[in-house]
Formats: sequence, structure tokens, C-alpha cells
Amino acid sequence: MHRTSLEFTSEQRLDDGVRAREFTLGDIPGILWTPESSTVEQPLPLVLIAHNNGLPMRDARLGARARHTVAQGYAVATIDAAGCGDRPRTAAEEQARAEFRRAMQSGGATDEAFESFVGPLVEKAAPEWRTALDALLALPGIGGPVGYSGWLALGIRLAATEPRIAAAGFFAGGFVPRAQREEARQVSVPLLLLLQWDDEGNPRQRALDLFDAFGTKEKTLHANMGGHVGTPWFELEDGGRFFDRHLK
Repeated sequence: MHRTSLEFTSEQRLDDGVRAREFTLGDIPGILWTPESSTVEQPLPLVLIAHNNGLPMRDARLGARARHTVAQGYAVATIDAAGCGDRPRTAAEEQARAEFRRAMQSGGATDEAFESFVGPLVEKAAPEWRTALDALLALPGIGGPVGYSGWLALGIRLAATEPRIAAAGFFAGGFVPRAQREEARQVSVPLLLLLQWDDEGNPRQRALDLFDAFGTKEKTLHANMGGHVGTPWFELEDGGRFFDRHLK
């Protein structure tokens, strides 16, 4: 990938004292949220919020999570990685997405269908997230350590291979490819896994087996009743305390 500098393209000052700045990093679009009161003299720890494929970076739920985390004293960033959000997709990517959607709607999505769709997304997204991390940590007023929150399959890859990530919060929903299920054994940072007990898209036992496989000695599982999009809002508060323990 061609390395280039991060350029801010827009800025919003939100009512809750948060500054939201969209940026580009070559072909990579992203958003950085920071407190308006932040200073270069007191660098903020950084939390990366990664969304599952298909959810654009401007999604209201993603923004709400980011603003809540900023209020707890963090810089927060997200990107639309390759094939995600509003990024243009190749014909092959669109075909894979359409085939996967048809399989899901028919109730016949197999592990092979998940592998062929999710696996390449992780392989393409991980390098772009590392590129973004390089650029973000070079900005004045942002330091370490770094936390990760969100998309489980991508988060496993980053937590297992990116030494700058000091803690990770994962959402158990979504298929995790075989490669990442193996990489889970290499994850050594503290982690918090959120599981929706009745998640229609994530077999409960598979999530429990994955939690057991994580190599870290400090791992916490929070399970709540409800479906895929029913994660209680109070988990944001608990997630904030988790990051406070490990990033501050």
C-alpha cells in the first residue's frame, strides 16, 4: 500500500464538547473524535472502534459509542477499511457479498460461505488499520496505550499481531474465520467479550469455545439476554471501566 500523510477534510464541534474530524489517509477515509479541551501537553490514550463490514463510519450508533468513550478521556478513531462502509468495491467483492446475503436469507449459510466472505475482509482490513494506527499515533496530543473495540474477527488479528494494542473489547456477534480462531490462542492482552445470549447470527457455543481459546490470562465474558443488536447500553459504562484499568 502506498503510504501517505493523514489529511483532515472536515471538522465538527459537537454539543457535548467533542470535536469530530474526518480524514483521509491515501484511499482510507476515517473519523477522529477528541475532547475539545485536549492539549498537546497531555496526550490522550487512543481507542480504535472497528465496525463489522457494512456499517459505515458515519453510522449514528458508532458515533454515539465514540462520543461516550471520548467523554471518558480518550481519543477515538475509526476507518472504513477496504470493502467496508462507503468504500468502493470490486465486482468480485459485490458478487461475494450478494451470494453471502442470499445464503443468509435462505438460512443456508455454511461455514464455507462465511469463510469465503469474511476471511478476505479481515486480510484486507488489518493492514489498513495498522496504517491508520501509525498515522494517528504520530498526531500531536495522541499517545498510547491503544485499545481496540468492536469487530471480533478483525480484532483478533490485530490483538495477536499488533504490539501497540494493550487491551481489547470484542462483540461476539459475527462469524470468526478459522484463521482467527487459531490466532485467538496468541492473544495475550486483557480482553472483554460481550455476548448476546440469543444472537441469531452467532451460535452461542461457538462464542463460548472461542472465549475459552483466547490465550490471555485476563479475560472477562459479559453475557446478556437478547438478539444481535440488543447489547445493553450499560455495557458501554463497563467497557469504559475496562479501558480505564488498562489504558490509564
